[in-house]
Amino acid sequence: MKQPRSVGLCIVLSIVTCSIYLWYWIYCVHNDVQEVCGRPMGTSGGMVVVLTIITCGFYGIYWNYKMGRFLDQAKGQPNGYSGLVYMVLSIFGLDIISLALMQSELNCFETGVDDL
Repeated sequence: MKQPRSVGLCIVLSIVTCSIYLWYWIYCVHNDVQEVCGRPMGTSGGMVVVLTIITCGFYGIYWNYKMGRFLDQAKGQPNGYSGLVYMVLSIFGLDIISLALMQSELNCFETGVDDL
């Protein structure tokens, strides 16, 4: 398993770099969720970034929903509400919060600790 990322540090770097680090973080989260799920998702992390930029963020809203669904399935909760929560946060422009929540869940998978 990969080393968990510090959620606070990722947020600070995203703010300090004027969202440049945020795009890299999206790329990493996508690839990490794919690794946790153990199956390909059809798009790569780089393609997620490109599609989100090209569609002015609309693909990002869909992506947030899908990542929540994949994480719920990986946790054994196929009827969970993470996808809906992440999508609503993204609609209101709070993508950084949904990314922080995703990273927190990924950190639990990577360390084997269930804090959620």
